[in-house]
Amino acid sequence: MPFDEERYLREVLEPARQAGGTPPLDLCRRYQITDRMSAAEVTEIVGQVRQCWRRSRQKLKFRKLIDALEVEHDQHYRAIFKAAADGDLAKLRTEIKLAAEREGKRVVDLRRRLDDAAGKLRLLPPDVVEGIGKSAGVSTQAVMALAAELGIDVREPDQLPQSSPYEPYANVRTALDLLSQRHLAGYVLAERPGGLQIMGDIPGILDRVATLEQRTQVRQRGAGTTIADGILAALRNTPDPVALLRYDIAVRLRERVREHPYDDTLMRHVTDDLGIEAGDAKRLIYAIRQESGVSGGPASRLRELVDAGRIHEAVGFLAVLSAETLSGEAAELAAEARARLAEAVRLRDAARTESDADQAWTMLDEALSRVSDLPGAEAMLAGLAPRPPGAVRARLHGDVVAIVWQPSPSRAGDIDYEVYRNGVPFAETGRPNASDERPPVNTPVTYSVTARRGQATSALAVCAPLTYRPEPEDLRLSAVDGVVTGRWRVPAEVLRVVVTRDGGPVRVESTGFRDQQVRNGVTYEYVISAVYSDGRGEVTTPGLRRSVTPQAKPVPVADFTVEPDPAGRDELLIRCAEPASGVLEFVLLASEPRWPFGTDVPIAEVRAAGRVLPATATREGYVLRAARVSGVLLAVTVVEDTATVGAHREHVNLSVPRRVSAVRRGGTIHIGLEWPKDVPEIEVRWGSRTMVVSSAAYRSQGGIRLDIPENEAPKVELAPTTVVKGARVRGQAVRVPLSSVVPLRYDVRREGAVWRRQLVVELTSEQPATVNRFVLVVKSGRIQPGSPEDGRVLGEWSGLSAPARLVVPMPRQPKPYWVRCFAEGPVELIDPPVRVLKVG
Repeated sequence: MPFDEERYLREVLEPARQAGGTPPLDLCRRYQITDRMSAAEVTEIVGQVRQCWRRSRQKLKFRKLIDALEVEHDQHYRAIFKAAADGDLAKLRTEIKLAAEREGKRVVDLRRRLDDAAGKLRLLPPDVVEGIGKSAGVSTQAVMALAAELGIDVREPDQLPQSSPYEPYANVRTALDLLSQRHLAGYVLAERPGGLQIMGDIPGILDRVATLEQRTQVRQRGAGTTIADGILAALRNTPDPVALLRYDIAVRLRERVREHPYDDTLMRHVTDDLGIEAGDAKRLIYAIRQESGVSGGPASRLRELVDAGRIHEAVGFLAVLSAETLSGEAAELAAEARARLAEAVRLRDAARTESDADQAWTMLDEALSRVSDLPGAEAMLAGLAPRPPGAVRARLHGDVVAIVWQPSPSRAGDIDYEVYRNGVPFAETGRPNASDERPPVNTPVTYSVTARRGQATSALAVCAPLTYRPEPEDLRLSAVDGVVTGRWRVPAEVLRVVVTRDGGPVRVESTGFRDQQVRNGVTYEYVISAVYSDGRGEVTTPGLRRSVTPQAKPVPVADFTVEPDPAGRDELLIRCAEPASGVLEFVLLASEPRWPFGTDVPIAEVRAAGRVLPATATREGYVLRAARVSGVLLAVTVVEDTATVGAHREHVNLSVPRRVSAVRRGGTIHIGLEWPKDVPEIEVRWGSRTMVVSSAAYRSQGGIRLDIPENEAPKVELAPTTVVKGARVRGQAVRVPLSSVVPLRYDVRREGAVWRRQLVVELTSEQPATVNRFVLVVKSGRIQPGSPEDGRVLGEWSGLSAPARLVVPMPRQPKPYWVRCFAEGPVELIDPPVRVLKVG
C-alpha cells in the first residue's frame, strides 16, 4: 500500500498533536505497517514515515510531537526495525502485540480516571476532559466519545452570580429567616411535584411578585406583612429577579460546600432540604464545585489563547472587547499578546527584505515561536530553500554504490537531503551520505543531491557518471588430481566470461571451465572477468583473482597406533604412514564413523560430526592434545574441501597414577601411589614381566610388591588399564626410578696390645663393589648414631673397593659408646650385630 502523507498528517500527527503531543502507542498506526507486510515492505514504509516526520518538524505545531517520535524510535524501535530490514520480523511482531496491550491498558486507565473525575454527579467540564485525554495521549474526539459511553455529561458549568444583584441582600435573607422560608425561590415560586426548577428560564416572575403583593395587601397588617413587603420590594427593584433567586440559592449552597460534604450528601441537601428538582440540583452542585472564586469572562479566554500560542487570534478577540472589560488579569494578558504580535510582525516583515535565506529563516522561526498563528509566516518559511550541498562523489564498493557529499553550508533549521539517480529520486537522508544497493547494470548512472528544508529544496549538486559492471557471481573454483574446475553465475547484460591462468587464456564454457593443463603441487592464479558491450565496443572487467593448487587424489590412512606421548603428560602419540598427498587430520567422534573406509566426504560434513584435534607432526608421529578425552579417533586425508576417510580407533581416557614412590628392601620393591579416579586396574611392567593389579588388591595388600634381585635395575612402568569391547586398553604409563644395589657387609673388632690397641673394619661383598664414600664414626651414650653427622668421625675413605681392611687407632672415649659405619654409592651397607657396635 503506497504511503499517503496527507492522510498520515490528518489521521495520525494532527490527532496526536491535539492530544498533547503524545505519540500513538499503536505501532501499526504510528508506522503505517501491518502484520502481513514483508520485511522489504516494512523497511520501505517506515523510511517514508520517518521522512514525513522530518518534513513535518519544520512546522512549529508538530515540533514537540516529532521530537518525541524520534526519541522513542532511537531508544526503543531502531534495533527492532534494523532486525526487520535483515529479514527478522519476529521481534517486530512481538513489539506490535506488546504495544497493543499497552494501548488497551491506557484505555482502561483513561476510563477509570474519567469515572473518578465525574463522581456521583456524572458531570465534567470540557477542559477537564480534554486535559485527561491529553495526559493519556488520546484525542479530544476520542475522549469525548469515551465520556459519553460512560454516561458522563460534558458541559461547561453554569455561571452562578458571584455578587448579589440587589445590594441590601442581607436584609432579604434576614426577612426570609423570620418568615421561616427555606430560600427566596421557595417563597416566590409555587411548589411543583419533584421540586423547584430555577436553572432555566422562569417566565412570569414579575406576575408572580404582583400576585404575592395582592395577597399581602388583603391580609391584616402586622409584622409579617411588613417583612413580606420588604422582600417583594427587593424583587421589584432588582433588574433581574431570577438572578436574585439563583444568588440566594448559590449563597446557601456555597456555605454548605465549605463543610466539604460528599456529592450524595449535597444532593440530598439540595433536593430534600432546599426542595430543588434533581436535574437543577446537579447543575447547581456542579457549578459550585467548579467555581474558582472568579468568573470566566475575557481573562479566561485570553489565558487559553495565549497559553496555546494563538496570539494573533487573541489580538483579534481583543478587538471586539470594550475597554471596560479589560481590567486586572485581562489587561495584562492583552498587553502581552499585543507586544508578542508586534515583535512577530516586525520579524516577519524584516524577513521579507532579508537577502540571506538562512537569516530570513531564523527570523521567521523566531516569529512563529512567539506567535504560532502568525499569518503568512509558515508559507514564507516553506519557500526559503537552503544552500545546495557541496561536491558529490560516487564510488563502487563491490555491488554497492557509495554516494557522499559535502553538507549544505546552511545551519538554520533541519536540513535533509534527497538523492536522485538519473533524475529520479530514490533516497532521502539526514546525513551527507547514501548508498545504492541495486544500481542498474551496464548503464551510465548520474547521481545528484539536493538539500531540503521543509518543502523548499536547493539547486542540484551532480557527480560524474559511473557504470556498474558486476563481476561473475557465486564463483567457485576447485582443484583435484590434475584438474581445476570453475563455476559461476552470469550477471545480466554480460556478453561472455573470459578466464586466464597465469596470464594465458583458458577455454571457457557457458558458466564454467575445466582446465586439465595443470600439474599437481603447483599453485596457479586464475582471473575470471566479465565482458560487456558499451555501444561502441566491448569492455572487460578487472576480474576476480583466485589461487588454487591441484593435489593428487588423497590416499586414506590404512592403520595407525595410539599411545601416550613419552614427552608429554597429557598428549597422545599417533604413529602412521604419512599420506603421499593432502593434509592428515584426526577427528574425535562419539561413535564409529558412518562413512566407509576410503569414501570422499566434504570436510565440512566430517567436522560437523565431530571435533578436529590439534595435531603436531614430529619425527615419531603426530602428537595430539587429547589424553583426557574419550571417543573414536578417525584419520582423514584432506585436500581442498574434500576429506578421504581412513582408519579409526577407539580411545579411552584413563587418568595417570600420581605420587608414585618405590622403596627397595632387599630383594623386594614396595611401590606406593595415589590411585586414579575411575580406573579399575593398573598394569605393572618390569623387564619382560607384566602384572595387573586391581584397586581392591592394592588396598588389601597396602601397595604393590615386586620381587627384584638387588643387583637388577629394570625399567618399572605403571599404566592405567581397562577392558573395552573385549580388548584391553592402556592409558599413559608412569616410570618408576629404580637402581641396582650390591649388599656390603662390614665387621668391627679390636686388635693389638693394651697400650697400642687398634680398631679394625673389614668389608666383604659377594661381588665387586665400589663405595663412593665410607665413614667410621663414634658416639658416646646409649643411642647409636643414625648418620655420619650424628657422631665424631674416626676415619673417612673415598673410592673404596670391596673387599677391604681398614685400621684406625682405638678411640679414647669413656664408656658406653658406639662405633658405626656409613656408605654412599650403589651399595646397601649391612650392619653387624649390636654387641659388636656397642662398647661398654
